[in-house]
Amino acid sequence: MTASPLVPVPIPDRVAAMIGSCMPVHILQAEIDAECAAREVSMLRGPLCAEDRADREHALSTLARANKVLAAYDPRLTVGPRRGR
Repeated sequence: MTASPLVPVPIPDRVAAMIGSCMPVHILQAEIDAECAAREVSMLRGPLCAEDRADREHALSTLARANKVLAAYDPRLTVGPRRGR
């Protein structure tokens, strides 16, 4: 018997709000910052002009800062830059 990969299931808004209410506000903010920075890093790929390189470096530093806060709370919450797209 082979194990099938887990299928992501959407979480209802009320359940997400209940989960979020159990976490400190600065952790929730760090999670939002990390997700936004990871999305921005994934959009800024390939040959970049100087301004885009600066934007990418800023997004990477924001991601690192947010991940530092998340890892201190729970290392499983860290976010990496997305691949593809």
